[in-house]
Amino acid sequence: MSEITPDLVRHLANLARIDVNENEVALFADQLNLIVDSVAAIKDAVAGDVPATSHPIAMANVFREDVIEPSLTQEQALSGAADSADGRFRVHAILDEE
Repeated sequence: MSEITPDLVRHLANLARIDVNENEVALFADQLNLIVDSVAAIKDAVAGDVPATSHPIAMANVFREDVIEPSLTQEQALSGAADSADGRFRVHAILDEE
């Protein structure tokens, strides 16, 4: 059994600026003790030779090599633009210029 006491719950509530009454203090102490005991039980269950994992299925690198392939020319890319200038798309400013 963990040692989450009503005094500790009051202290933590004070640090978090949470107003709790005595019924809530008792309830929270019981609930926090249950949580701490449950975590301890899980920790005991996986103690030993079980390696830590971040994902249940083995993951492999799925990235491909960068390969330069033919693409649109600048003129082709800008051909469908509503407006362009100096080889770039031209759009209306959305931020104030201050």
